[in-house]
Amino acid sequence: MEFIAFADLCQQDLLREQRVLIRADLNVPQDENGHITEDTRIQASIPCIEMALKAGAAVMVTSHLGRPQEGQWTHKDSLAPVAQRLSALLARDVPLIKDWVGGVSVQPGEVVMLENCRFNVGEKANDPHLSEQMAALCDVFVHDAFGTAHRAEASTYGVAQLAKVACAGPLLSAEMVAITKALATPKRPLVAIVGGSKVSTKLSILLSLASKVDHLIVGGGIANTFMLASGLPIGKSLCEPDQIEQAQAVMALMNSRGAQVPIPIDVVVAKSFSAQSPATIKLAQDVQADDLILDVGPQTSAALVKEVAKAGTIVWNGPIGVFEFEAFANGTESLARAIAASSAFSLAGGGDTLAAIAKYHLSQDIDYISTGGGAFLEVLEGKTLPAFEVLKARAHP
Repeated sequence: MEFIAFADLCQQDLLREQRVLIRADLNVPQDENGHITEDTRIQASIPCIEMALKAGAAVMVTSHLGRPQEGQWTHKDSLAPVAQRLSALLARDVPLIKDWVGGVSVQPGEVVMLENCRFNVGEKANDPHLSEQMAALCDVFVHDAFGTAHRAEASTYGVAQLAKVACAGPLLSAEMVAITKALATPKRPLVAIVGGSKVSTKLSILLSLASKVDHLIVGGGIANTFMLASGLPIGKSLCEPDQIEQAQAVMALMNSRGAQVPIPIDVVVAKSFSAQSPATIKLAQDVQADDLILDVGPQTSAALVKEVAKAGTIVWNGPIGVFEFEAFANGTESLARAIAASSAFSLAGGGDTLAAIAKYHLSQDIDYISTGGGAFLEVLEGKTLPAFEVLKARAHP
């Protein structure tokens, strides 16, 4: 993936007294009183801001927060708490500029926060006039918000088209490099793990991966649908009978390439969806009409661990079972630990996946953890993200 890296501009001493606009992802959770409850995204934005300040730039930072109605400022969607937290983390004052589209006063060595970009009319529609105004604010535009990379909006796409220089910040650069390494130029075998409740929400991802990967491991409700498509009983388990043909199409595509979708040999079942419900291990063909499949069994788990151990590249999105319930967590935990122990390049993303990694304290052992959410899923679907597209175009004017 070709793009201009912000780090390279800093190293070449090209930013002194330049006006730099950073599009960050500071969409952090807050409680009912407007207090930030988790600030990982703010902390992750610090390196880019500090690089710009150290390089002698006049720094402007903006982000979206929530889903406000354009043209209407609201207290709950204001970046004021974010500016306050950023001030504390940077140990310097970070003023919040409310009306900024028409011009911003900021000096080299200073940093200001520009109010929620989604307050601006035309932001989501990528309005050309708004994009021009944003581009006029800066000499260099830095896209450092992978979570918005799949959206072509004024602050993510339009400004990147029109700014004098458009580049990728350290967070976005890392995502672009990791995704290219995992999907465009993978070391083989390439193993993909896709979990979740529904085939329908991830069908395009499954079909896209089925044309690329050597092994496609499915988990959760998705695995139940594949089991049903293979003629196995699944009792009253979560499933999508209307997706059986699609599941069969994925398996057929894999088989045509000499690859495979491993179907569970054994499963862990319960009579009700509860952490207190007794867990029973059964062979897949022995599942009863009143059984709920909540995890893969030990034989299946061991087989999946063997596949992961042979991998050259691993892409992981979604748990294998209901890992939130201890009795049904073994499949996800075993696979997670196998991924962490593997010498393969591992790329993981998705909210439940990140929760599993955190639960088992494996973040240091996964090569790259994507925080992109929807952007990560669209990459797995084989789509070219707007941010990647525009930054590649700007790298070759």
